[in-house]
Amino acid sequence: VDGNYCLTCGSDKSLKLWNPHKGTALRTYQGHGYEVLDAAGSFDNSQLCSCGADKTVALWDVATGQVVRKYRGHAGKVNCVQFNEEATIIVSGSIDSTVRCWDCRSRRPDPVQVLDEAKDGVSSVKVSDHEILSGSVDGRVRRYDLRAGQLYSDYIGSPITSVCFSKDGQCALAASLDSTLRLLDKETGELLGEYTGHRSTAYRLDCVLSEQDTHVGSASEDGNVYFWDLVEGSLALSLAVGRSVVQSLSFHPTLPCLLAATERHVQLWREETFQPEGDAA
Repeated sequence: VDGNYCLTCGSDKSLKLWNPHKGTALRTYQGHGYEVLDAAGSFDNSQLCSCGADKTVALWDVATGQVVRKYRGHAGKVNCVQFNEEATIIVSGSIDSTVRCWDCRSRRPDPVQVLDEAKDGVSSVKVSDHEILSGSVDGRVRRYDLRAGQLYSDYIGSPITSVCFSKDGQCALAASLDSTLRLLDKETGELLGEYTGHRSTAYRLDCVLSEQDTHVGSASEDGNVYFWDLVEGSLALSLAVGRSVVQSLSFHPTLPCLLAATERHVQLWREETFQPEGDAA
């Protein structure tokens, strides 16, 4: 969450914690039965959550490396996980078309809430202080306002691979399999921008916003990462990451620094003037 560490997961059924600024592996977490598809850290870096093709969601203790709890209830592989801000709830999205909310403090095995409005698999979830944003293969971006008890749905038409909030909380960015990113006004659903030039037709690829909401970025099946000017929509930068599909992207929360994952490799890209904060250097 603070950008000092990063988390990777993969088809070897494990998670790894790294100091990306030094390139050092700190710990491996093993406990999933199949490939691990997503992972996230808590606000205080004390816990991790992960999910995978074994249909489970796992809560981990970072320091001990142990699974604290496993949540079973999804009927298919689980694509994505996120903590809420206080790390009291884990939100997971699955190929079974549901988003499930799990209470980290309770011993109860069942979810505290099931959001089952999607008509096809849920590919991406993001959580803000009072909202859940989800993207589905049914071509819809759904935003659940938990305070108001309201659901807002925007139809994109093409299967959604990734969604994220802008840092200012006003917009939602959605990536879909028609090789297009779309920036939506969160409140009205108005289309504010479209970004094209990358290739996304078959894989679940990530989209990101830069640390100051100035640029939108996307992974691509052609081995590059693309960044566009948010306002103008013009291509600002392309990074040649590798020969194969770039699947996962993560932008540093406050600094111009990007992680990009391809098969077996994670790369750190940053400006030459970049200085890691705190003890990560």
